[in-house]
Amino acid sequence: MRKNNLKGWLYLLPALLFLGSFMVYPLIDVLVYSVEEGYNSASQVFFGYGLYNYSYVLHDPYFLQALKNTFILVIITVPLSTGFALLISLALNSIQKLKDFFQTVFFPPYVTNTLAVGLVFMILFKKTPYSEGLVNLLISWFGGKSVDFIDGPYWAKMFVLCFYTIWVVLPFKVLILTSALASVNKDYYNVAKLDATPKWRVFTRITLPMISPMIFYLVITGFIGAFKAYSDAVALFGTDLNSAGMNTIVGYVYDMLYGNSGGYPSYASAAALILFAIVLTITCINLMVSRDNVQY
Repeated sequence: MRKNNLKGWLYLLPALLFLGSFMVYPLIDVLVYSVEEGYNSASQVFFGYGLYNYSYVLHDPYFLQALKNTFILVIITVPLSTGFALLISLALNSIQKLKDFFQTVFFPPYVTNTLAVGLVFMILFKKTPYSEGLVNLLISWFGGKSVDFIDGPYWAKMFVLCFYTIWVVLPFKVLILTSALASVNKDYYNVAKLDATPKWRVFTRITLPMISPMIFYLVITGFIGAFKAYSDAVALFGTDLNSAGMNTIVGYVYDMLYGNSGGYPSYASAAALILFAIVLTITCINLMVSRDNVQY
């Protein structure tokens, strides 16, 4: 028995070394940085230990703006992208001819470089001295007033960022939900047909419970991915996100390390751990909610 246990630990050793080196140690290192007050990255000295870095970050207007942007992005994009993906997957699942073709058409945006997609979105929405942009042309055709979605008001920039984020993550969610719908046992649907069950009841009583684990998986990963958003904003508004008022928490961490206000790893570490605490809390809440609503 002991030999088997020893053999099992030996098999696990490479994975444990990898996780310890690249996950556990960095987390401990970040925790130490976050409580070192007055840390100087050049001389690598600090005054002492405390919670000043957390206090500074939580009172920093740039961090509060990034926190606001991130929460708005999460609250809007995760439910909408999951809902749209479910509708599209149901539509694709009902198509018999050219089903594989349409599934393929929906997937390319996911494998396309995010910066390239962001450049296309910027061209579509940005007003220039030479062009109003395609979106503004469409708005003017319907009698509306043109809006600068890239350098204009906050609500317009947030709309573009949310639209872009939904566009980027939608193909992956469509792929997952389409596969989940295809795996549902057809016997349930056949029995429902014999009983002349309405379609809405088939969806709520059969389809939704059967694919609820995949929906829950997409919600969890959607929350985590949205909280880590950074490249999306850079693709649309450039690297100076603080000036644009469109920074995210991950962008704030990067700026504290390497940006114009960089060289403050203690502030960056404090912000990173605050983000970690937020994501962990929301994930735990989702896990508790899933116990009663997800059918495994």
